Amino acid sequence: MILPLVKGIMFMFLTGLGVVGNTFVLVNNMSLFRGTMKSIHLILINLSFANIITLLTGGMPRTISSFGLRNFIDDITCKTVVYLSRVARGLSICTTSLLTVAQAITISPRASRWRRLQPRSAWHLLPLLLFLWILNSVISMNLPFYIKNISSMNTSQIISSDNYCYLQSQHWTIRWIFIVFLVSRDAVFQGVMGGASGYMVFLLHKHHQQVLYLQTSKLLHRTPPEVKAAKSVLLLMLCFLFFYWADCFMALYVTFFFEKHFIEVIVLQLVELGYAILSPVVLIHREGHLADCWRGH
Repeated sequence: MILPLVKGIMFMFLTGLGVVGNTFVLVNNMSLFRGTMKSIHLILINLSFANIITLLTGGMPRTISSFGLRNFIDDITCKTVVYLSRVARGLSICTTSLLTVAQAITISPRASRWRRLQPRSAWHLLPLLLFLWILNSVISMNLPFYIKNISSMNTSQIISSDNYCYLQSQHWTIRWIFIVFLVSRDAVFQGVMGGASGYMVFLLHKHHQQVLYLQTSKLLHRTPPEVKAAKSVLLLMLCFLFFYWADCFMALYVTFFFEKHFIEVIVLQLVELGYAILSPVVLIHREGHLADCWRGH
């Protein structure tokens, strides 16, 4: 009885902390966007909004169920919660990748071909963001047909549980079609993220060599905001990759290799929410560099 109570309090605290942090990032970038109309603010608005959905659909139900209220949502609400959680997770992957590419374009030399990809207006980015929402909504469209509330299920029909919702078995063809879609999406956007990050590391290395030369020549040098912003985005990307792959390995650990012990399940659930909780901390700490970087672009 004590462990579920501790779990509920912990999830309530972390979810609340994450929601407050992401709300701050969301509101701050909305105000900056109204004043500057820059693409970076639109991307960060989308990322923070996706994180808020992730926390509300992933953290709050687990908090409530930990306090013993397992039948607190009906069948339709259960479908909606799980569906929105999956869509928000996909948006987090896509938006982080987009943010990495945008920052790589920003710090690229002015004569570089990459600069031609930079949108002239933030409104030119809206169709791409809309496409990402549609893409992730379609990829997850099978879930509402197979997610059921715990109270409407027989134990013989259950293949996996998350305390309040159950996933029914699907036809193997449908299951593998959507698995291929999910894996392809993650592979493509993480590949783009990796390529853009590698390019940023290369440019930062060149900048570091220039700094060493200036220091040797005893010339004054001030680190430009573009470089500071690039380092912030790289830190955010590393944060995302850590939680993404930790989530994958923990899910395999819990599902296939060992019994579902209480501690392992809690760690898995915390890892699933880790990026949404921690990313606003990185953004709030480094947001000044991002704003300075994009103020002149």
